Amino acid sequence: MRRPLPIALGGVILAGGILAGGAQGEPAGDAAAGRALAGQCRTCHGLDGVAQIPIAPHIGGEPAGYITAQLTAFRDGTREHEMMSIVAKNLTDSQIADLAAWYNSRTATAELRADPAGAPEICVACHGADGIGLAPDVPNLAGETNIYIDTQLKAFRTGKRVHEVMSAIAAGLSDAEIRAAADWYAAIGFSVAPE
Repeated sequence: MRRPLPIALGGVILAGGILAGGAQGEPAGDAAAGRALAGQCRTCHGLDGVAQIPIAPHIGGEPAGYITAQLTAFRDGTREHEMMSIVAKNLTDSQIADLAAWYNSRTATAELRADPAGAPEICVACHGADGIGLAPDVPNLAGETNIYIDTQLKAFRTGKRVHEVMSAIAAGLSDAEIRAAADWYAAIGFSVAPE
């Protein structure tokens, strides 16, 4: 199944109460300026948002609000990562908005290669069977490496990463259930149209 990822999702980021798309004084973001800034992201995430290394997520086609929330969390220290915390440390709100606008503007496609009935039931309501996030604060999982998904779920489970919904869900997952969910989403075809 091929389906374009949602591109203009704007709206409320439910976890954390961050509003995207220029609300509460946040800049809406300039995709062209974001493209110029994305040069610093390309080694890990690629210029168009297709990850270049297994431990980095795809960010092309992600909701702008999700990218804004994650970059802000890395910058402010509420989410930590040995590389991203350094990269985001000096980003301004405008630069974050520009990067979010750029990666959100990318046209991404997910292709489900298995019967959707086999999708991990606990994940489908938010991430879809095909790995396409169903709300502005939900990331896409389509085509992420199983090591990336496995690592993030375990980080939620142990409290290293905290989210109102994901922490509670991951707390109840066994290693086998985490691996099954990671393998499911890793098997989905993912591509981003080049500019």
